[in-house]
Amino acid sequence: MAPQALKAPKAPKGTPADHGYSFPAEWFPHRGTLISWPRPEGISFPDRHHEAVEDIAGLIRVLVAREEVHLNVPNGNYERLVREFLRARRVPLGRVRFHHIKTNECWARDHGPAFVLRTRRGKTEAAIVDWGFNAWGGKYPPYDADDAVPTRMAEKFGLPVFYPGIVMEGGAVDFNGAGTVLTTTSCLLNKNRNPHLRQGYGGQAHAKRRIETFLRDYYGQRHVVWLGDGIEGDDTDGHIDDLARFLDERTIAIGMETSRRDPNFAILQRARRALDKARDQDGRPFDIVELPMPKPVSFDGQRLPATYLNFYFVNGALLVPTFGQPSRDRAAMAVLQRHLPRRKVIGVDCRALIWGLGAIHCFTQQIPRF
Repeated sequence: MAPQALKAPKAPKGTPADHGYSFPAEWFPHRGTLISWPRPEGISFPDRHHEAVEDIAGLIRVLVAREEVHLNVPNGNYERLVREFLRARRVPLGRVRFHHIKTNECWARDHGPAFVLRTRRGKTEAAIVDWGFNAWGGKYPPYDADDAVPTRMAEKFGLPVFYPGIVMEGGAVDFNGAGTVLTTTSCLLNKNRNPHLRQGYGGQAHAKRRIETFLRDYYGQRHVVWLGDGIEGDDTDGHIDDLARFLDERTIAIGMETSRRDPNFAILQRARRALDKARDQDGRPFDIVELPMPKPVSFDGQRLPATYLNFYFVNGALLVPTFGQPSRDRAAMAVLQRHLPRRKVIGVDCRALIWGLGAIHCFTQQIPRF
């Protein structure tokens, strides 16, 4: 439901699909990238906030060379401090747009707005879908500020807002721009997200059909490809953006683990077999591209969800997380560069960012051009 304390634009009747809106592929031209600055007192980077923000400054430096960065900070004092921090690291601020929007944590992919587009009379129009957010199944309260971000952004842009009334995280879905959405059962059908969808006859099968209806109605998609479980160390219950991603309308990249002793080996083998059987919205098989997985990355004995699949499309480039593993980092980037010859594939150091259990894609949300 819409947060009552906010004065959002009036919600249109019906769904985005009813009005001709759909969610564009990530490679659709960007107006900018949304980032929510992490608070030192937040839970995402315990004892490592000072290291994580160095990675974030490096990411913003790469982004502003290609598009605007819309940066959420709680207030004017935070804005001043962040400006000083970025200037000290020689990050140009000409394309940085600050928004005074409070967040609980920094993962804009999941709490940020979902921009849907339509074309009317030759003009691209946008609206925002404000999915519910419950901190990945209620794991990390409080999350009330995060849940309000999409409507707050709609106020800033003056856009209409659609409210589906269910929980949905941006990292749980990926799109080919032609009508197909890629996701996982382990996340979207998890009991900790939308338990009310399981009520009635059919249980999980019933919930699956209802989720597919929401994906069609609110993202404007025609077809859903389901994979199973997410990778080891992923606290989101299996987000797709750590597992398999679209490179274009017909091509899906997936990580592959070579060590049979690694828990990811069996997980990724099952996902690979599922992709071999998958078809797109027109019944055609996909081209599958295999990426290496990084060597296991851990901190204080905790396995972290390091993967090269957490890349992010920006204008003219693809930003790929790197983990201080030169041979594997280069190998993954080389595969992606071969398949994306018109984009510059750029590595971004995420050794500190991954301590928060996410990387580039988790930390960003695209604002498409409208």
